[in-house]
Amino acid sequence: MTKPDQVYTTFIRTSPEKLWEAITNPEFTRQYWAGNANISDWKKGSKWEHSGETGTVHVFGTVEEVIPLKRLVLSWVNPSDLNDVSRVTFEMIPLNDTVQLNVVHGDFQVGSSMPDSVSKGWPKVLSGMKSYLESGIGLNIWRDTGGNSLQCAG
Repeated sequence: MTKPDQVYTTFIRTSPEKLWEAITNPEFTRQYWAGNANISDWKKGSKWEHSGETGTVHVFGTVEEVIPLKRLVLSWVNPSDLNDVSRVTFEMIPLNDTVQLNVVHGDFQVGSSMPDSVSKGWPKVLSGMKSYLESGIGLNIWRDTGGNSLQCAG
């Protein structure tokens, strides 16, 4: 039995343009996603990767759908298990001076460890993104209480 989709909704005081940049600009993603960058040309069919400053690829996939400022759909592959493929959809809905961001992570493979992994990662990523967009300061939530860096799971 496959696991159900995970849905994360947050409201961010920002513009669709800034939110799009926060998701697709490598320099921007490093500010809130544990120093990691999302790298691609963001065209349908292109490859994308989520990698660290040392070049370690944590997740990669293919850009499946692109509607700039509105919707981005990516396949999501675990590099340590190439059969562990899922799908992430970012949907942006402008609401006055706010944007509603819906992130849906689903299409998990039977037996995948990805649902458990990303359920810990997405809340941190989205909280960090919201904080950075609204205040210019990212959250230091990628360290444990002993000061050790945590694995970026999503």
